[in-house]
Amino acid sequence: MLLCCAALWGGSYLVAKIALDTIPAQWLMAMRMVGSCAIMFALFHRSIIPALTPRIILPALAVGLTYWGTMVAQTIGLKTIDPGRSAFLTASYCVLTPFVAWIVSRARPKAVNLVAAVICLAGVGFVALKPGSSSLALSSGDLLTLACAVIFSFNLTLLGVYAKRFHPIAVTFVQFAVAGVMFLIGALITEPAPSGAWLAPGVIASFLYLLLGATTAAQIMQNIGLAHVPASSASIIMCTESLFSVGFSALFWSERIGWTSLVGFALIFAAVLMSVTAKR
Repeated sequence: MLLCCAALWGGSYLVAKIALDTIPAQWLMAMRMVGSCAIMFALFHRSIIPALTPRIILPALAVGLTYWGTMVAQTIGLKTIDPGRSAFLTASYCVLTPFVAWIVSRARPKAVNLVAAVICLAGVGFVALKPGSSSLALSSGDLLTLACAVIFSFNLTLLGVYAKRFHPIAVTFVQFAVAGVMFLIGALITEPAPSGAWLAPGVIASFLYLLLGATTAAQIMQNIGLAHVPASSASIIMCTESLFSVGFSALFWSERIGWTSLVGFALIFAAVLMSVTAKR
């Protein structure tokens, strides 16, 4: 189940890339968040309703706004870079999270986390190398995706804090609700109105994959899998998300991967593995 979960997440980069050719980024995420909220409320309303008290307002804003920032940066960045590249740059959040936790909860990172951060930085440097030259070049899409990783590390740290104080499903629900409202406001202000092109069969199929597959089914399989697999092993399995993404992108998107990018991806993946195994 965890491997299927990673594969669904890995495929979401490619599918989102296809959907973004027709649906603007914030409209796409607004519909995904609202749909996810509706599904979660239908399935888990008995856990969600008791938690909807004034005490959860500030946690909801904290996790919702950081999740919104994460997805805005990633989705807009994905419009200009290949899916596999986006997946590996996003995966650097695993390396950043221990240092953010140090800021938020005073949990000092281990020496291995510092080594992983240096390796990850070297990997990003290789990804940024221009083919055939020794100069670095990060596009606006690359920078937005790296910003996504930074914001996501704060989001995960806050989720870890608040999931201990409130029901985890309720925290996820309010996170999606706040992010959905922010996406909807942003879409209404900055993006064109919905059009008939959104009803094309390929666009609808892409959206349903993101909503039902990469969000609902993947979340359910993750929760069941985590109940039967040690956390350290589960983290490594779920890290294969970026490998699935670059594989799908190479097969179905014809993403060309130069040797410098390949070395960079390998270094980033090694840094991610070091970070998740350090949690034992």
